[in-house]
Amino acid sequence: MKHVRYVNSTKINPSKSKAICFTRARVKGPLNYSLMGTLIPEVRCKYLRSDLSWADQVNYTVKKAWKALHLIMRKLKKSNSNTNSLAYMSLVRPILEYGAACWDPYRERQINALDRVQKKAAKFAHHTTSPHWETMASRRKLSRICALFKAYSVESEWKSIGDRLQRLHNLSSVDHERKIRSSGQKTDIGKYFFVNQTIQHWNQLQAEVLGTLR
Repeated sequence: MKHVRYVNSTKINPSKSKAICFTRARVKGPLNYSLMGTLIPEVRCKYLRSDLSWADQVNYTVKKAWKALHLIMRKLKKSNSNTNSLAYMSLVRPILEYGAACWDPYRERQINALDRVQKKAAKFAHHTTSPHWETMASRRKLSRICALFKAYSVESEWKSIGDRLQRLHNLSSVDHERKIRSSGQKTDIGKYFFVNQTIQHWNQLQAEVLGTLR
């Protein structure tokens, strides 16, 4: 774990770090990860089920976002639309999007649960459920593509994922040269996992679009 000692020129404090492992196999012993000679304690993920489903994470996020939105609606009853919109984008939407590149849901019920929060905020701020805001799904999709771009560029914090990406060598005349090989999956969890789900969108991008990513 030496390559993660510094992230964005910021020194990592091992005493404040936690180690977590995502696997479908049964873990027999504790995780023995160390950083700078300090053993990193193990932590269990509270919102990830044993079948690697993020349903509990989505439910927790929706509940937390509703709580923040209801607080704004109580405090800003007499505020104008611009203030209400800014409050939603500053205090509620970051909750809905925190880490969403990883747990972006694919089930319609979970997607609708996240969308209902924004629709309620739009009705409160602009008295309509269809404001000129990007949909939550499109924002999560863009977040996943940007994250995959960082992994493709082998940035330090994404190196473990970037090292597993395989480029396609048999390209057609309309393909961009950054296409990534996708692996076949038999389960929905594997098919809609962050990397596998995003590779499909990545390969469909035009070369001009990839040039704008940072």
